[in-house]
Amino acid sequence: MSKVITPQEQDYSKWYNDIVVEADLADHSAVRGCMVIKPHGYAIWEKMQQALDKMFKDTGHVNAYFPLFIPKSLFEAEEKNAEGFAKECAVVTHYRLKSDPQNKGKLIVDPEARLEEELIVRPTSEAIIWNTYKGWIQSYRDLPLLINQWANVVRWEMRTRLFLRTAEFLWQEGHTAHATKEEALIETKQMLDVYAHFAEKFMAVPVIKGVKTANERFAGADDTYCIEALMQDGKALQAGTSHFLGQNFAKAFDVKFANKEGKLDYVWATSWGVSTRLMGALIMSHSDNHGLVIPPKLAPTQVIIVPIYKGEEGLQKISVYAGELKKRLQEKNISVKFDSRDSLRPGFKFAEHELKGIPVRIGIGERDLENGTLEIARRDTLSKASIKMEEAETYIEKLLEEIQTNLYNKAAERMKNMTTKVDTYQEFKKVLDEKSGFVLAHWDGTSETEEKIKEETKATIRCIPLNNPEERGVCIYSGKPSTQRVLFARAY
Repeated sequence: MSKVITPQEQDYSKWYNDIVVEADLADHSAVRGCMVIKPHGYAIWEKMQQALDKMFKDTGHVNAYFPLFIPKSLFEAEEKNAEGFAKECAVVTHYRLKSDPQNKGKLIVDPEARLEEELIVRPTSEAIIWNTYKGWIQSYRDLPLLINQWANVVRWEMRTRLFLRTAEFLWQEGHTAHATKEEALIETKQMLDVYAHFAEKFMAVPVIKGVKTANERFAGADDTYCIEALMQDGKALQAGTSHFLGQNFAKAFDVKFANKEGKLDYVWATSWGVSTRLMGALIMSHSDNHGLVIPPKLAPTQVIIVPIYKGEEGLQKISVYAGELKKRLQEKNISVKFDSRDSLRPGFKFAEHELKGIPVRIGIGERDLENGTLEIARRDTLSKASIKMEEAETYIEKLLEEIQTNLYNKAAERMKNMTTKVDTYQEFKKVLDEKSGFVLAHWDGTSETEEKIKEETKATIRCIPLNNPEERGVCIYSGKPSTQRVLFARAY
């Protein structure tokens, strides 16, 4: 193919952008900072949705939908949350356009069509949802309320990057209400485990589960739990968050319930979400200089069959066999396509499917039909093997499992090799500049120290890992006592 991917060693940012565009995942739109998700990219997102949606429903959650617009007064009701998102808000002030009398063909905002109350375009839905829950919850019998929504949100980002940071993006947000603090905490941690399971078993991306510091906590939460992943360039990416909201939103929106003793109390809340940012994580975890690499469990097409022939008669013979093989593989729940386009050479097709990250490619020529063999190419290692036709289904089924495992193991090994313990600030800065990756270091627990380190190195505390071993030491920056190491990294 004529499309060339910039090598990641040369320019990682350009490499990433090349893959997003050339592998037909997304494109820039006419709206600054927004993206068009193309069919191939959206198909991968749909696979993510399907897997996550099943996990949500298996844990007792149901889907609903809430409005895109939030009255400003509702948004202001939870002060911390409103303050946390204020700089990113898009605000609707008018509801009508009219022709400009001074400039024919142009439209202007009708000054007489000003809204009585301004509307915030949803940056997150806690405000509108908790205002709604107030009417749904009266008694302990109404709890727990376990609701998720798949939606779009708008955060007016100035510096954007396809999938990683855009003004509008797709996500899911769970919002649950509980009778006790203990139940809400169990829910918060359960959803973190769901996200970690999805990242590791479907995305083949190892993650570290942890809790955020007060500085990095979600606005309006008592605690924020997260999963942190490490990309090939050594930068961290937050791949999912689950928030314990305490009774903050219940108090802001006066959501009370009568407990079993008949006493009124505020409900306990959680919220949790992942977004199309996971697409960025997927690309940066596995892809190479040849293009996209997709783990089989998230590949819209797991196997592509490419015929190699000279004439119409040859294509016909191959098509008959390919149709039978496709059917047998589909019976094993393997998604297969037969690329019979007659306007393109096999070599072009090979390069295109490699660029788009299809896990397994089968090449079938007329001689292969005579010999009873198939050529199998795997995308993760770019290696090929010749197998007997009768072995095809069993071999391919095992190969897909092997590719999934190999991608995870490769990423896990990279994360292990790029995680470093340091004991001094000098060592800390050296590792960040020369090696990057995750850095485990002692911290004195103060926001001031955290801010100073961020200011001087651009590294943030990604999380305090869960089940962190106690280890006495001194803070790398202040020299004050510390009881454990925390996870630092530069991040997306």
